[in-house]
Amino acid sequence: MLAETALHHTVHGATGPPVLLLHGLGSCAADWAWQIPLLEPAFRVIAVDLPGHGASPVPPSGMTIEDMADDVAALAAEVAGAPAHVVGLSLGACVALRVALQAPSRVRSLTLVNPFACVRPGGPGDLARLAHRLVLLTTAPMPTLAAHVARRLFPWPEQRALYEAAVASLGATPRRGYAAAMRALARFDARGQVAAIRRPTLVVAGDRDTVVPLDAKLRVGAAIPGARVEIVPGSGHATPYDQPAAFNRLLLEFLTSH
Repeated sequence: MLAETALHHTVHGATGPPVLLLHGLGSCAADWAWQIPLLEPAFRVIAVDLPGHGASPVPPSGMTIEDMADDVAALAAEVAGAPAHVVGLSLGACVALRVALQAPSRVRSLTLVNPFACVRPGGPGDLARLAHRLVLLTTAPMPTLAAHVARRLFPWPEQRALYEAAVASLGATPRRGYAAAMRALARFDARGQVAAIRRPTLVVAGDRDTVVPLDAKLRVGAAIPGARVEIVPGSGHATPYDQPAAFNRLLLEFLTSH
């Protein structure tokens, strides 16, 4: 775990219920640029750099999703005060799940974007892609790995600007932090536990996501009592960025209703 002050974050909006934004693998707090202006008039928005990302260091003892959740819960206690709406994308959704399980008093609601309860390759193709990513992680400059990952996140020609932004953001992620987060995800397994969550939950799933299968996201939604599941057409894994209008509408409606 990190000391509370070591988890870098930015705060936007002076009043209103707190919202914690937890980014995906290789991203950072600044990548919520489509959401922060929408939320800050009515909410106190806390955008977090998860450990090993952005300006948050890698913990000296290594990294687990459980420890990352403890760090986020400690930050919420220090900065948010009241229970927070916790919004997480991919890696951030895993951390959000663990926060809801480990520190439920810190959570007002959950928004899980393209979540999963466990990393399990779906077949030879997934294994080959994982092996390729690991080779790049150990042998290539981070911008090369970033380009490889971004091609899968934003594969369509009309997404060129999103692709270039993802390459720049992911390419700036420290190699050690990215590797530590990948190891943490490989050990993450919340199956059989998420049914214990008792907070209002929204699951947002991109229907063209090639990173996390739709079935895995639907299983998370089905396991959490009362969870609402929304499938966003034409969206891949990075739904807040490739379909910001649709995502923002769902998010704002959900947060204001709770």
